[in-house]
Amino acid sequence: MVLPDLKQDLHFTAEGFQNVILPRPQPEWSREFRSQAFQTFQELPWPNRSMEEWRRTELRIFRLENFVCWAPVPDPLPEIPSALAPRLETAGRIVTLNGRKISSSLEDDLVRKGLVVECLEDSLSGPHEELIRQHLWTLFDWRADKFSALHAAFWTGGTFIYVPRGLKVEKPILHVAALASNQADVGHTLIVVDEEAEATVVTETTSLDPAADGLFCGGIEIFVRPGARLRYVNFQNWNQKTFHFARQKAEVAERAFMEWTLGALGGRLAKVNQEVVLNGPESEAIVNGVMFAEDRQHLAYHTRQDHQTAQTKSDLLYKGALQDHAHLVWRGMIRVEPGAIRSDGYQRNDNLMLSDTARVDCIPGLEILADDVRCTHGATAGRVDEEEIFYAQTRGLTRREATRLVVTGFFQQVLDRITIDSVREALGDIIQQRVREYRSRD
Repeated sequence: MVLPDLKQDLHFTAEGFQNVILPRPQPEWSREFRSQAFQTFQELPWPNRSMEEWRRTELRIFRLENFVCWAPVPDPLPEIPSALAPRLETAGRIVTLNGRKISSSLEDDLVRKGLVVECLEDSLSGPHEELIRQHLWTLFDWRADKFSALHAAFWTGGTFIYVPRGLKVEKPILHVAALASNQADVGHTLIVVDEEAEATVVTETTSLDPAADGLFCGGIEIFVRPGARLRYVNFQNWNQKTFHFARQKAEVAERAFMEWTLGALGGRLAKVNQEVVLNGPESEAIVNGVMFAEDRQHLAYHTRQDHQTAQTKSDLLYKGALQDHAHLVWRGMIRVEPGAIRSDGYQRNDNLMLSDTARVDCIPGLEILADDVRCTHGATAGRVDEEEIFYAQTRGLTRREATRLVVTGFFQQVLDRITIDSVREALGDIIQQRVREYRSRD
């Protein structure tokens, strides 16, 4: 592979696209798609607060010119921190740095059975090219906004996971995505779980330097084929100086099941769209969300449960806690398409405010276009109950210990829904470590 001239413009510009991204080894269909996406990127305006979806997210602190679209992988390779890797016994692992693969491993028996855990960009021209071409960019809405078009045009590296028909992978597949100081990750993730297959996939994001800026502009496309089962964990654990923009979408087919767990703990500013599409009878999705924000973090998560056919079921529970001057935004939508009778959709968002200066916006929504359905939603926001804190203190706990106990209890309902013990324990431990002393002014 020919490396770009480091004297060239490596930023997210026309020169960077023409001289660095477009010449990368790839099939002609990929090159043509990139060009179309880049044209869309140039034409779309930057998101601003006059747009409904961005009305509660302020971008003035973000500067795209501070980041480059390509940078050499450091030599020697740094140690990659991970909260989950030491806790998981895995069937396979892939580690990416700034979106590009630096290592991967897979059990020999699973290789022989056809399991694929590889770099997506490297796989474009390989034996799975046709499979990738059939799925890539079919779920991801790259015209949705400027960040989505940027991702589609400039993406590099990425991760491709394919679980062949009927294969049941007992142990998790782990993807650790790391960001180096002042670098960008525009990697794309494509997961295809074929008919009657089963797998667990865990993705964790992490920063090498807790005090360095970073940019993640990513996308996830997940296909759960008829009768397949997938447990997917997306653990966003950047430092508090990383900007995180992403679109994530899963399609769950007839008789298929997906459990999707999202942990949002890091980032200076995060704006994520998460969507699950139920497009086959008896398809089901359970979505778990855990959000924790502190200092001046801004985390905005927009979720959508789309029931496209009859006899589908979705169940979403997001819980968030925030302290200091943090701001959480959750906006949810259940949509039942015409003809999707006997659909069952549920969504709930609860938020716990640990300081008087924190802010939360929670906006549930329903759009029902069919009869004979059951869809409910709800959202709450409130402060820590001082009586609970006082009661715990009378039992010998310090105020900080009592607050941790209350916050842990608040999250327990959603943590209990996470069926992977190590992930549930890691999320609980990290949240407890981050809770500081809370005292209301009332």
